[in-house]
Parts: sequence; structure tokens; C-alpha cells
Amino acid sequence: MSDTVGRAVLSIDVELFDQTPAYRSASGTTDQQGIGLNGLEWFRETLAERDASTTCFVVASLVDRYPDHIEALADAGFEIGSHTSSHELLSDLDADRRREELQTSRDRLESLTGRSVTGFRAPAFDITDDHFDLLAEAGYGYDSSIVASRAIPGWYGGEYELESPAPATAVDPDAPAGLAELPASVMPGLRLPLTGTWLRFFGPRYTALGMRLLARRGIAPVLYVHPWELVGLPRVEGVPSRVYYHTGEWMRDAVSYILDQPFDFVTARSVLDDAVPGWAPATRGAGRRED
Repeated sequence: MSDTVGRAVLSIDVELFDQTPAYRSASGTTDQQGIGLNGLEWFRETLAERDASTTCFVVASLVDRYPDHIEALADAGFEIGSHTSSHELLSDLDADRRREELQTSRDRLESLTGRSVTGFRAPAFDITDDHFDLLAEAGYGYDSSIVASRAIPGWYGGEYELESPAPATAVDPDAPAGLAELPASVMPGLRLPLTGTWLRFFGPRYTALGMRLLARRGIAPVLYVHPWELVGLPRVEGVPSRVYYHTGEWMRDAVSYILDQPFDFVTARSVLDDAVPGWAPATRGAGRRED
């Protein structure tokens, strides 16, 4: 778009309602299937209407359940990244299981789409001390699992200060050379995330303000949403009320408001290409496309 103030990433963590920790730990269940797929389709169509792109961090088990929906994201020209195979918290798994989650998810997504998967985002931004070593071993080129948020009791935050793209050694000095880190954005000063639950709590004007403040500092905002946030959710015993707050139509209107801000919405990889010269994407296999 013309007259933009900069570029931004409005990524989508492609997980369904039944894959969220809030649902898995709830006492109740629902018999509805594919909760969030309609939101994923809405997001894809809304980006296409604005000639915008994005990066989709996909839970790879969806390749078996809904391959056509994942293929549609790649066919739309979106970058495909990994969000693990099962969407379990990495810190709950032993090293072998973590290794399997990273490697298997990348292999399955590449096999389906025919495109190289170089980016990774951990569920709930939950990583372990061996995270970057395992990423490099699995062939990833960048991570997007860091949030420079203040500590939020019961959630996350307080561990990191990195707010702009950098080599992964800025997070862990022992990280393998060539890996890059693309942090999710926080509100300058306040240091709370700009999207996810915080968009639903504080509203899209909060997010838009944070985007502009970051752009003035030369930082491309990196935002994220989930497809299940964009649809009406069934009431399930034990799922916290905050999960339902401002989902569905309200959230679709909020995302539209963000996309109407004067930014060029692009892929995570394109931001890294400019911000971290020399980062080393994973080696492509035969027949895999780079786009």
C-alpha cells in the first residue's frame, strides 16, 4: 500500500480450539470438529483482499486432519513455518520428544507444501535451554519464540529484553551461528504483548498505537493471532472465561482494523532478510521451493 510508515508481520499461529492448552486441561469437551478453520479461511481471504502476505506457524498434525486447508495457505503465497507437531509445551517434554516435535513437524509441512520450512514458533513461547541447538539440528533458519514482555504471573515474561530481529546469539550466546531470532512485539514502555489475548483485552487501537511507536524506532511490528479467536466458540466446562472474551466477530473487526493501518504486511522471513544480513536459512531439499 502507498504512504506506509513501515512493514509489519501479522502472523497466524495455526492451531485449532481443541489444540489449545486451555481446552486440553478443561474438564468438559465439545463434539464440534475443526473449530477455527472458518477463521483461517477468513484470514486468508481478508489478506488476499488487501494484497497482503503473512507467515503461518502451523501445528503439523493438521496436515493429517485438514491437508487442504494447509495447502491453501501455501498456495496463497504465505510463508509456512512450524508450530510443532502436537502443540504441547516443549518444557513438558524430554529432549528426545522435543527433537521429534521440531524435526517431524518440519518434514511433514515440507512434504505437504513442497516449500522449505525455515521458521519456528514454540507453543505459548515456551522454550528450553537446548532450544537453539535443536532448531539447528532440525534444519531451521530462524525462531520466533521470544517475547520481551514483563513477567505475567501464571503466563510468561520477564526472561528476555530483545525487541528487534537479531542473530539468535543475542538471546543465547551459545546458539549455533546462522540462526536468527524474530521476537514477537510488545508495547514500548508498558512491555505487554501487542496481540494474542492482549489485543482482545485492550482493543485494536492499543495495538495500532504500539505498531506506530515501534515503527518510529525502526522496528517492524511482529504480531500474532489464532484462527480459533476469529470464530464463535462453544462453551466448554473448565475453559477460562478470558478465552472467550472478544472472540468471533469482534476479533475479526479488530484484525481488519489492524490490517487497515498504514503498514505493508509481509512475511517474517522478508523482515529478517533486511534486518539480519547473513542469517542462514535451512538447506533446501530437492524439489523444495523457497517462496
